Amino acid sequence: MSLVRHTLSNVILPTSADPLGGWDLYCKHESLSADRADRAAEAVLGEGLSFSGTLDFFTYFNACSLGKWKRYAQIEEVTLELVVDDLNCVIGWVGRSEGDTATQTLVSGSRLSYFACEETEQGLYRVTIPVPKTDKQVVGFVLQAREAICLKSGVYYTMVDESQVNPVVLALCTTTFKKEDYIIPNIEMVKEEIIGSDEPIASHFQMFVIDNGQTLDGEALSTDQVHVIPNKNVGGSGGFARGMMEAMASDTGVTHVLLMDDDVSVSTESIKRTFNLLSLCKGKYLEAFINGAMLPIEEPHRLFEDVSYVRRSGGYCSIKKDLMMNEAADIVQNEAIDVEVPNAYGAWWFCCIPVKRIQEVGLPLPLFIRCDDVDYGIRSQPIYMTMNGICVWHAGFEDRFRPSVDCYQYIRNYLITIAVNQMPNEKFFMARIMRDVHLNVRFMAYDTVELILDGLADYLKGPEFIMRPNGDVIMQEKGKKNEVMVPYEELDLECLSSVPAGKELQAKEFTPKAQFIKLWRTLPYDRHLVPQALLRDRMGRAIYTSAAHLAVDSALTTRIAAVDHHGEVAAIRTIDHDRYRALMDRWHALQKDYRKRGKAVREAYAAAKPKLTSWEFWNDYLGTDLHPNQD
Repeated sequence: MSLVRHTLSNVILPTSADPLGGWDLYCKHESLSADRADRAAEAVLGEGLSFSGTLDFFTYFNACSLGKWKRYAQIEEVTLELVVDDLNCVIGWVGRSEGDTATQTLVSGSRLSYFACEETEQGLYRVTIPVPKTDKQVVGFVLQAREAICLKSGVYYTMVDESQVNPVVLALCTTTFKKEDYIIPNIEMVKEEIIGSDEPIASHFQMFVIDNGQTLDGEALSTDQVHVIPNKNVGGSGGFARGMMEAMASDTGVTHVLLMDDDVSVSTESIKRTFNLLSLCKGKYLEAFINGAMLPIEEPHRLFEDVSYVRRSGGYCSIKKDLMMNEAADIVQNEAIDVEVPNAYGAWWFCCIPVKRIQEVGLPLPLFIRCDDVDYGIRSQPIYMTMNGICVWHAGFEDRFRPSVDCYQYIRNYLITIAVNQMPNEKFFMARIMRDVHLNVRFMAYDTVELILDGLADYLKGPEFIMRPNGDVIMQEKGKKNEVMVPYEELDLECLSSVPAGKELQAKEFTPKAQFIKLWRTLPYDRHLVPQALLRDRMGRAIYTSAAHLAVDSALTTRIAAVDHHGEVAAIRTIDHDRYRALMDRWHALQKDYRKRGKAVREAYAAAKPKLTSWEFWNDYLGTDLHPNQD
């Protein structure tokens, strides 16, 4: 047996005074008071972190997820290595599990000089510290120094039989469309911090940038390990399909494909941690997917989602709910919540998929955008792994609403997902569409209703409709139907001065005092069917969202101000009986068509799935001639 050292995770030391997500995601300097937080800037050096006082590393990025490493890789013994410029420092250990009311001390402070230590050629000290054996799910270390010392680096590692290290070649595939502000810095960061590192991932890594906008200088950006590939504008699904194909066609022996959005900020440690987990996982986790969490850039310490699942109703639901990654209890809760649930899927902002599984279930469906990741999760039925520190930062979704995407693409593509995977929840989803039609009609969102109906109509055209590579044209056409939102100052309406911003309106309307009104508002009335004499010629209010939140004073009004979440733009809607009748007639006709042909359409999509997910289809769709490398 030949034992080798294998890294689990690196200790991330902030390299700026204002690191992404804030200092509390990395370390907590307890000697800094809130009104002197600016001193954190003084702690940042070119290499390492200089400090005095107490540094607590029980954080999202720097605690050790001991429970997860035991579960995924059967690892029992972990060691921490620190490189410092002075041994006049004390280290202690803390741990916490789900249900604990506080973080508990595992080992009281011991001087660094107590542990095995070697001096480097640079005059630094490399200290080896065993991580306490414990049943706590998450552990972290705390450093205390009376005088300033510099922590240069840190790493958690384990000793493992070399034969037990899985051979991994990781291909990062990202699809971009004119997002140079994000993608170019990410490419350069990967070159410097991954390919240029001295870690095993450096020589077992490839990056494929699929340039759907064809605006990048591929020749200047590409290297032996970074490949910038111009591509048709075939949306996220087409770009990721191309990335999978390029990775699998290469002669680099790629074992896993990591799909990542282009408009994200990411720590390269998240990618390294993914590689390390793939290298050491065992048993059923050898074929698992890894999904990174999404933290909204607007609230960079909040975990929005890592793995979700599909409800019978057709809705999506995050397994975890808004955990705060700067809070110790939530750091532990994030690791304690089980994501191994039925009908799970992981969004493709950061999703690592074994090549073996792609070979088994095929390539993505040509859906352009929306539901491609949902379909792939349902189709693959994988086990998912997640871990603290594997994440990206992405613009939040809660405040964004585009009916051309959130209604048309969602409804069309989710119905296709149901059909190709023969899911049993189609009736529930059709009921959901009916509800959305009536809710949006209720507050006169005629443009939104039209796009909902377009989604159903295009689904009923069958699989031939999505076989044509014209998703960009469709998106442009549907985008023109989105309601036009106008800045407040251009509306020049006195009533808007009393209309609160969307979030304020939403909070006000869902207070206990308004619960009766909220209940009454859910009754299936339709102002279009109310006699004209009972309508009120005044302005009501609504939040511009798919949820159709109405203010109390909107009932039976002939006009509504639809306000965005930020309170910056609005659209004025006026009751239009003619358009209402046209939309209802179309809705009833589509329902009739669905009842008549729905089963046949569903069967046609299911029959077309092998073709739609094949290399032959995608080569024709993309205009390529790629073939999987069999070596």
